[in-house]
Amino acid sequence: MKTPIRVAVTGAAGQIGYSLVFRIASGSMFGPDQPVILHVIEIEPAMASLGGVVMELQDCAFPLLKGVTQTSSLEAGFKDVDWALLVGSVPRKAGMERKDLLGINGKIFIGQGQAIAKHAAPGVRVLVVGNPCNTNCLIAMNNARPVLPERWFAMTMLDQNRAVAQLAAKSGADTTAITNLAVWGNHSSTMYPDFRNARIGGKPATEVIRDEAWFTETFLPTVQQRGTAIIKARGLSSAASAANAVVDTVRNLTTPTRPGIWFSVSVCSDGSYGIEKGLIFSFPVRSDGQKWQIVQGVALDEFSRSKIVASESELKEEKALVSELIPK
Repeated sequence: MKTPIRVAVTGAAGQIGYSLVFRIASGSMFGPDQPVILHVIEIEPAMASLGGVVMELQDCAFPLLKGVTQTSSLEAGFKDVDWALLVGSVPRKAGMERKDLLGINGKIFIGQGQAIAKHAAPGVRVLVVGNPCNTNCLIAMNNARPVLPERWFAMTMLDQNRAVAQLAAKSGADTTAITNLAVWGNHSSTMYPDFRNARIGGKPATEVIRDEAWFTETFLPTVQQRGTAIIKARGLSSAASAANAVVDTVRNLTTPTRPGIWFSVSVCSDGSYGIEKGLIFSFPVRSDGQKWQIVQGVALDEFSRSKIVASESELKEEKALVSELIPK
């Protein structure tokens, strides 16, 4: 049997965390032959609820789950972990400006970044889910500088999955027929799900769906505003679909990408496509199962570039708003 992977999940008693930990323990994330040890982390007021989650994990008797550490301590929570999934964050409330949310959550991610740098395994990889995830990832990464930038990610796979579902529904194709759908930019309403380069059954999506107005007037706003629509419909934010996207993201990063295919994840920009270096920006990415790379040479027309630049501008504004939280 393989050596167990240690996986930390913050906000583990929250909606996304609750949906996620059972998927990890069952083998959905790392495969049916990879044992895991879970480090489930919560704030002190939520520890009783976390205890209930741990009891349920025990009651599932997962063969791959080789241990659970439950804690409110970042030191214990990130001790020797191979993956840190930063799910927990303060949600935006009525009357709260984006700047307020950035400031509140930014302080949380300072501490988490510092704790990961000090206590995690040398090769730790970190996926930030708690919103605003791109800028939270930027803050944590810059407060954990011994951890290499290429080990930091923010999640846009949920946006990709939402876009794939919309294309499948419109075209009548199976979701498995939708490929090369990249989400560029920020996980926000400025994200750009790139329908120009998407494929349906190997053909350009714009050839299968010959309706330009649908793409620009329905598809884009539907994907960009899907989270808001779900909150309006169920009174709560996306949880199961977000947890599923966490699983998809990690699996995509740890499994070789099929030839000619790519997936979406926010990474530390190296200047590709003219995006400011150091921003946490979503690109089309490929992986060999160990290392990832940004896909180069993707054709971008004027429309696509304008959308990507708008999302980059938003990320620059967010960075400026939290500049005091980023060490010089």
